[in-house]
Amino acid sequence: MMFDDAYFMREALRQARLAYDAGEIPIGAVVTWDTKIISRGHNQVEQLNDATAHAEMIALTAAFNQLGSKYLPEATLYVTIEPCLMCCGALYWSKIGRIVYGASDAKNGYHRITGENWPFHPKTQLAHDVLADECAQLMKDFFAARR
Repeated sequence: MMFDDAYFMREALRQARLAYDAGEIPIGAVVTWDTKIISRGHNQVEQLNDATAHAEMIALTAAFNQLGSKYLPEATLYVTIEPCLMCCGALYWSKIGRIVYGASDAKNGYHRITGENWPFHPKTQLAHDVLADECAQLMKDFFAARR
């Protein structure tokens, strides 16, 4: 089996579909260490009545608990949509080694606030547009169904 960025983004998309099915904005995330998924998360803002219950936050908390560490310098976060500024703050403090996201989010993504300023830890690497069309389509389908 090939464990590449597309493989792990498909796992994040599975989490996003769980959010979709629960009536949550369909964003999903997984955290990996080497080629192993150590945590998963999807948006649970409505379910938990908590504005901070974003997919990234849930996946990060689970990863910290799994490893017994407050830092994740060897880990990679895969998330279906560009992180918001709140999640960027959590990712910064986690010292996560790498972030991979699918589709950009012009309305709520970190670029809207930071422009080209780097919101992550200086050692964090970033990749984007991994399965971007699939990630964006899930969001489009969700909001089209709500209108």
